[in-house]
Amino acid sequence: MLLGTHTPKLDDKGRVILPSKFRDDLGAGIVVTRGQDRCLYVFSTQEFERIHERIREAPLSNKTTRDFLRMFLSGASAEKPDSQNRITIPPPLRSYAGLERDLVVTGVGAHAEIWNAEAWATYAEGNEESYAELEQEVIPGLF
Repeated sequence: MLLGTHTPKLDDKGRVILPSKFRDDLGAGIVVTRGQDRCLYVFSTQEFERIHERIREAPLSNKTTRDFLRMFLSGASAEKPDSQNRITIPPPLRSYAGLERDLVVTGVGAHAEIWNAEAWATYAEGNEESYAELEQEVIPGLF
């Protein structure tokens, strides 16, 4: 399970070192794709294949489904960490997420997210107030 938040740097070649505590969960191969809210989603290859199988069941006759599939899958890039545990983030994905040198990588259970550090700070600040109320809406009776 991927948990926690880390603040790695993007190097001049568009590479980022995966946080050490994420490496075992993400395995030897990963898939990076467009996320929601202008972040990138990082899945282990196995988790991405599981999600892809579920997506394949969605009805292509539904425009909303087609739109989601196009955005999610067209940006997907299979990556293998190098010997220094760096992954390359392709230029179109860096542009989509507005990635600059300072990043935030956060674990969100079965996947990680890569954010522009300023965008993450804005997102976190903007959602802090409503966070306490979300539990009842998302998972009633959790606490």
